[in-house]
Amino acid sequence: MEDETVKKVMKLIDLSENKICNHCLGRKFSKLIDGNDNEDRGIIIRENLELDQPRSEDICPICGNLFEKINESLYERIDQKINYISLEFDNFLVGSRLEKDLLKIDEKISECINVDCENIKKEINRIVGLTLEKRYKKEVEFDNNNILIEINFKKEEPTVYIKINPIFIEGKYNKFIRGIPQTKWPCRECHGKGCEYCNYTGKLYPESVEEILSDIVLKYSKGRSCKFHGAGREDIDVLMLGDGRPFVLEVVEPKIRNLDLKDIEKEANEYANGKTKYNNLKYCKRNRKVEIKVSSPDTYKVYEALVKSKGNIKKEDLEILKTLNLIEQQTPLRVKRRRADMIRKKRVIDLETEIIDSNTFKMKIKTEGGLYIKELISSDEGRSNPSVSGLLNTECICEKLDVLEVSKK
Repeated sequence: MEDETVKKVMKLIDLSENKICNHCLGRKFSKLIDGNDNEDRGIIIRENLELDQPRSEDICPICGNLFEKINESLYERIDQKINYISLEFDNFLVGSRLEKDLLKIDEKISECINVDCENIKKEINRIVGLTLEKRYKKEVEFDNNNILIEINFKKEEPTVYIKINPIFIEGKYNKFIRGIPQTKWPCRECHGKGCEYCNYTGKLYPESVEEILSDIVLKYSKGRSCKFHGAGREDIDVLMLGDGRPFVLEVVEPKIRNLDLKDIEKEANEYANGKTKYNNLKYCKRNRKVEIKVSSPDTYKVYEALVKSKGNIKKEDLEILKTLNLIEQQTPLRVKRRRADMIRKKRVIDLETEIIDSNTFKMKIKTEGGLYIKELISSDEGRSNPSVSGLLNTECICEKLDVLEVSKK
């Protein structure tokens, strides 16, 4: 042991009146002295310098003998938590909560004797983590852990909290009937609590694209709830056809993580009974839900609209609609209360028309994501410019609308 290290050790021993525990003593010199672990280093230091080992009645001035609480009783409490909820996991992370004063004292003493060492929280997490790795035969994972085992040492008897991280399932969905929203739609009167207006269901519509799939996923994952993240959304009265719209389903607090997604896809589609369909379900990472949401403006959409006009229309009249290109749309009146009132500029990429009768025609239109098709047709009291109504010089409305394709540019 180098002389400078010995001086620092003796200063620490004096500061603590030799009551410092071997865990804290060894940790302060973990980068300077070899040993199996910090407690072992503390024992070696005392033996080499012929110092008395701490007495059972001594209270460590740094940790307050906190390491004595890391015992079999603590691990049994962790076992009980995991077994009580029948939790399945492949990896984990350990966290701990300590009194702020304890952390400040630990840091102050390190500064006082001029040593660079890990803080006490990291050592606690590592000790518990290593023991649990052997106990459960599962590895600590820092970045994409299934669960966080958090131990609160602020109380006399440590308490254990298990945080179950979500799983994320990516896929595409189709919607084959009108009147179904993409996500659960809480009642506007009671905001989900249940009232006479919503027949005490807490929602305005009995089912949604989200809920049909979530019912099956929650059945097998034993999760608490699901959150649906779509690449944009269609209106309730609009069909979602073609290959489907991309989405990510976030399963909150799943007790079972390893799911057979092919079986779930099959069962969900049978459960949907032709109303919706879910395709290519697969696991994805957390950041995928953000990518899905922000990707909507970067996609192109293909729609088929059935248009009714107030005035008579001939086939040749529809040729002017092919001039539609850059569209400036102020936030539509129907969504103004929940969207920022601003002007959006979106392009029409391609357009085809088919006359049905003198007051009806079909329009197949390919556009940049984020263009409001119903307002492009009606003009929305002039908020969409140019518009189908404006170019044809007659009032037009979108009677039916289907999404045929949602694709990357």
